[in-house]
Amino acid sequence: MTHFDDLLAGYARFRANGWKQQRERWEELAEGQSPKVMIIACSDSRSEPADIFDTNPGEIFVVRNVAALVPPFETSPGRHGVSAALEFAVQFLNVEEIVVMGHGMCGGCHAALHRTMEGAEPGRGGFIADWIAVLDEASAEVRARFPDYANREAGRAMELAGVKVSLANLRTFPCIQEREKRGRLTLRGAFFAINEGVLHLLDEATGEFAPA
Repeated sequence: MTHFDDLLAGYARFRANGWKQQRERWEELAEGQSPKVMIIACSDSRSEPADIFDTNPGEIFVVRNVAALVPPFETSPGRHGVSAALEFAVQFLNVEEIVVMGHGMCGGCHAALHRTMEGAEPGRGGFIADWIAVLDEASAEVRARFPDYANREAGRAMELAGVKVSLANLRTFPCIQEREKRGRLTLRGAFFAINEGVLHLLDEATGEFAPA
C-alpha cells in the first residue's frame, strides 16, 4: 500500500527522470496551458485519465468527482465546483472536446442504485447522498429493468446510465449548447472497464457503448 513517503520517492524519480526529460515542455507550460480536451472522470483511484490515455503534462484538463457526475446548469447560490471548471475550460481555455468517462465497479453508481434500500443511505454527512441524487431518475429506470438489481449486470447498466446523465446535463449549459451547435465543441461518452482494461465509447445515435 502506498503512503506519503512512497509518493515522495515517486516525486524524486519524477525530478530525476520525467521532469528533466521534458524540461522544455514544462517551461512551455509555465507560460500557460492550452489543452484541447476536458475529461470528467470519477475520483476512484483505479480510473486515472492520464494513465488510461497515456497523456503528457498539459494535454488534458481533468475534473474528477464521485461517479464522474455533471449536475444540471443552475444559477442558484452555492459552490458549484464542476460548473466552475466547465466555465473555465469552455470559455477561457476553449477546449474543443469534453469526455465524460465512467468506469466499472463504481462505488458512487453502486450507492445511487442501492440508496433506496433500508440502511443503504451512503455517508454520515449527507454529502454523498445529495451528490448522487443527480442519478435518482436513472437509477429508478435501472431498478425497473433489473428487479434483482444486486447483480453485476444491473451495476454495469447503472454505470453506463451515469455517463449518459452527465452528457445530458452538460447540454443544459448555455455556453455548451452554443458551441456544440456551432460545431466548436464535441461531447463524448466513455466507459473504462477496470477488470478488462478496455475503454468503451458511446455511440449517441444508438445509445450503445462499444470497445474503442
